[in-house]
Amino acid sequence: MAHELPPLPYDYDALEPHIDARTMEIHHSKHHQAYVTNLNAALEGTDWADRPLDDLLASLDSLPEDKRMPVRNNGGGHWNHTFFWQIMGPGGGGDPSGELAEAIQSTFGGVAALKSQVNDAGVKRFGSGWTWLVHDSGGALTVLSTPNQDSPVMEGQTPIIGIDVWEHAYYLKYQNRRPDYLEAWWNVINWEAVGQRYSS
Repeated sequence: MAHELPPLPYDYDALEPHIDARTMEIHHSKHHQAYVTNLNAALEGTDWADRPLDDLLASLDSLPEDKRMPVRNNGGGHWNHTFFWQIMGPGGGGDPSGELAEAIQSTFGGVAALKSQVNDAGVKRFGSGWTWLVHDSGGALTVLSTPNQDSPVMEGQTPIIGIDVWEHAYYLKYQNRRPDYLEAWWNVINWEAVGQRYSS
């Protein structure tokens, strides 16, 4: 079964004023759709066409050589964006709770320090990419960034926060002010969804 563009779990204007409706519409319906379309085209007619996306990204080295880069770029873009939409929402922001809050306090010394590290990794990502909070099988939290549409799942890590720092994610509203976009993004984070990912 071909991969499909998932619907947004909220309206395009739901994250205003922090992320504008026009950016959300273009980002979802054009950029994300292009990754899905190109992924399906790359896999058409192969034994890999019906494999779940997580399996594809975890098995990149097993793919035919001519398929690895298209799947890495477009499959990664599809996975990253599907994840991104789910950890944002209207009425977001605030602070985490429960196990996640305890882990953040233990690892970083608090939410403010976590935000600073995630934002710093995003600002310092040269060119296009993502900044992440991930955990390993033991639950240890780490901040990292990846280039282009690479995803931590390709390395066996579990993302619980991921922020798109490609210019298409923020340029209409923030132009070249990536630090301002990253600062504003924390107003739309869905901590409940992030906490569920940490606990699962």
